[in-house]
Amino acid sequence: MSEFDRLVDEAWPAPYRVAAGDWVYRHAGGVTKRANSVLPLGECPDLGKAIDDAEGFYADLGRPCVFSIGGGATPGLDAELASRGYRLVDPTLVMTSSSLEGSSDPTIAPEPSQGWVDTWWRVDGGRHPAGTEISAKDWGVRILTGVPAAYASLGEEAVGRGVRQGEWLGIYCMAVVPEARRRGLAGAVLRGLLGWGRDQGASRAYLVVTEGNEGARALYEREGFTVAGRYHYRVR
Repeated sequence: MSEFDRLVDEAWPAPYRVAAGDWVYRHAGGVTKRANSVLPLGECPDLGKAIDDAEGFYADLGRPCVFSIGGGATPGLDAELASRGYRLVDPTLVMTSSSLEGSSDPTIAPEPSQGWVDTWWRVDGGRHPAGTEISAKDWGVRILTGVPAAYASLGEEAVGRGVRQGEWLGIYCMAVVPEARRRGLAGAVLRGLLGWGRDQGASRAYLVVTEGNEGARALYEREGFTVAGRYHYRVR
């Protein structure tokens, strides 16, 4: 099992989880693929049946069947899904850094304020279906608060979330409202979270970013992050 498969799953926990052998079916009302997908780890004696069972589980929920394919994915699964017509979407990079130099610019809180949630949702919430904003936002908050975390903010312009996981600090929910971009706010939030993680005893940090998000990738590279792994989703 890839270490990053485990870290990302733990830091972004789906409120509902069903174990199926070494696989886990995750469900969170459709909010983010990460929390609404199969985490398919380890060996699988009957791959075809396992896929059929997963498809049945999500069909009963009225949701599409999505698989997260990372470093620890079941051997042969990606090719089998491709042969069944599953599309590869959202190729994502895992980036890491061993430098946790921080700053005191952002406010760090142990719970997300309403302002923090509103800022994050303003940036990321548009990905979810129209007409479900209230319930979708509630699902998002349930995911966020499923594990202890730190919530950094620069007013209502920029926010981020940090999760201490042993020696690792996971960085999530980096969001800057459109009118406040290109002012260095994302870097300040990131450095604030890195400093918090260092003070909590973390020695390394990781984050995930979609491969096509060139602006975010450039920021993280400037802050010393390098690519350490990859994953993608299969969706039919």
